[in-house]
Amino acid sequence: MLYTVTPDAKLKEMGVEIPKASAPVANYVNVVRTGNLIYTSGKGPNRVDGSLVTGKVGKDLTVEQGYEAAKLCAIQLLAVIKDELHGDLSKVKRVVKVLGMVNCDTDFTSQPEVINGCSDFLVKVFGDRGKHARSAVGMGSLPRNIAVEIELIVEVED
Repeated sequence: MLYTVTPDAKLKEMGVEIPKASAPVANYVNVVRTGNLIYTSGKGPNRVDGSLVTGKVGKDLTVEQGYEAAKLCAIQLLAVIKDELHGDLSKVKRVVKVLGMVNCDTDFTSQPEVINGCSDFLVKVFGDRGKHARSAVGMGSLPRNIAVEIELIVEVED
């Protein structure tokens, strides 16, 4: 199964540059590959300058800002997947599952709209292969007060 437009070409068309994968900040690895599945560790919303989007969505940040933070998480996730695949995102057969965690107060209920920032981005990059199962949940806090943390399960070619 070949892509008609490669993920890298789609990213270039969108004006998005995938950064170098960031190193883990504690005692874990960025990805674990078992068979044809890649499980990523959670990644946060790193801006191009390396700073993080922080704060509670719905209190410190709008839903729209949370959406953009989720997109930034997706970019970081593609960085670690690309690294694992030796630079070739065309080996992604399917985005299987997204787990999106939103830093918010207990009365905030728009987690799905926030995590759409990641989901929409993945579908733009991978087309139908980017459509996935998903959970979008609220958290009382996230590490370093980041606004969003997301992890993926991706099926890849041998």
